[in-house]
Amino acid sequence: MDHLPEALYCAADTREADRRTAANFGLGGGVLMERAGSVAFAVLRERFPRARRITVVCGPGNNGGDGYVLARLARAAGLTVRVSSPGDVGRLQGDAAGAHARWVEAGGAVENLAAESLRESAVVVDALFGTGLERPLEGAWRQAVEAINASGRPVLALDIASGLHADTGRVLGVAVRADVTLSFIGLKAGLLTGRGREMSGLILFDDLAIPAAVFDGLAPLARRVTERNLRGLLARRPRHAHKGDFGRVLIVGGQPGMPGAAQLAGTAAYRAGAGLVTVATHPLHAPIISAVRPELICQAVTEDGGLQTLLEAAHAVAIGPGLGQCGWGRALWQTTMTTRLPLVVDADGLRLLAAQPQRRDNWILTPHPGEAAALLGVSVAEIENDRFQAARTIGERYGGVCVLKGSGSLVARDADPLPWLCDRGNPGLATGGSGDVLTGAIAALLAQGLAPVDAARLGVWAHASAGDRAAENGERGLLASDLFAPLRDVLNGLSGDADRIPH
Repeated sequence: MDHLPEALYCAADTREADRRTAANFGLGGGVLMERAGSVAFAVLRERFPRARRITVVCGPGNNGGDGYVLARLARAAGLTVRVSSPGDVGRLQGDAAGAHARWVEAGGAVENLAAESLRESAVVVDALFGTGLERPLEGAWRQAVEAINASGRPVLALDIASGLHADTGRVLGVAVRADVTLSFIGLKAGLLTGRGREMSGLILFDDLAIPAAVFDGLAPLARRVTERNLRGLLARRPRHAHKGDFGRVLIVGGQPGMPGAAQLAGTAAYRAGAGLVTVATHPLHAPIISAVRPELICQAVTEDGGLQTLLEAAHAVAIGPGLGQCGWGRALWQTTMTTRLPLVVDADGLRLLAAQPQRRDNWILTPHPGEAAALLGVSVAEIENDRFQAARTIGERYGGVCVLKGSGSLVARDADPLPWLCDRGNPGLATGGSGDVLTGAIAALLAQGLAPVDAARLGVWAHASAGDRAAENGERGLLASDLFAPLRDVLNGLSGDADRIPH
């Protein structure tokens, strides 16, 4: 998705940019509507070149106006075009009314939405609702969305899939499931997190050639993490380097019956470039982990001691993978909280933190939605309804950096109103141990000297990118350990170390 812009905007600011374009640069809404319809028609021809019959479903506002422009251009190009609207076209106003009038003048008509017209089309264009939708769809509008989804036809959504909240990515009751979404003027944040990626399909963007100055003073809602803005975080390794130059990571976890989580986190720390990795684990598991991964230094620790010495030798600590919340895990948690080293807190560590809240500036919390709900004392649904707000609130309440995992993972730093969003990754990562790999990778980047927010955004992006590479032959059946080799490749490619190896 690196063809997309870095800045992600809320709906209100994109509408303000639209207004400024008309008021300050003489480009009225009708001009932008013609541009949007023209670009959308070009995308239709490019993405669906064999389509000869299309249905455009138009709504009551400017999004519907974009649809009327597309329909007119498609008809002029010789396509068979049907336009449907669940609403009263006589109530159209402004530029949308003008676009409708030009469609009618060109010989077009508007008919009631019929399921057969959708099924007979090669492509359906969703031009029902744009970014202004704030409440769940009801009545004829909901039925229209349901009919589009039931048609089985490919869908091109204009600006945003109707029914998807532009700022949060939540579904407002029901939403169109698009195959391609073409976003205009400013890229909407909700397309890339929550349900947004699922409902949007392939996301394309066109700024409609508006002047960049229209966004002056309009702060983005978030920023995309991209390869370009990550470059420079990892320098090439000097030829005289030794393992002590790349940091010592301590992984704390692995209660009885859970050695795998700590082993995965430790291996990931090595694959992300740590020089030395120690796993502080339950006495039952130290020999098991050493046998599986001999590179790991495995130390048996008990509730009574042994961990403090390991903390003193580390540069960064990750606590939580397989830690448990019983006596052994709680004792290790309490000891770890005495260190001032940078921390990554995951899994059971987050549950223990929720039970005994505290603030730190130098830790990275990596909750999935369930753990985020525990940290904030709310439901998972409330977290998913506004992931941006949830990540910001965790940062404000607990300090440091919050990585809210999920589709469109977010990286939010306390006191920074502008979070980072990672739009890479796939459902193959929804497997046991994947989060442990992320924890270990972030801890390794901390140990190599990166600031917490940089370690978090680089770790999230590299982990997701590794997941995409690992899923090239399919998402189903992906194992967390499948991420190790591509994680190494991604990070070496970013730092440039892969380029200087002779072939």
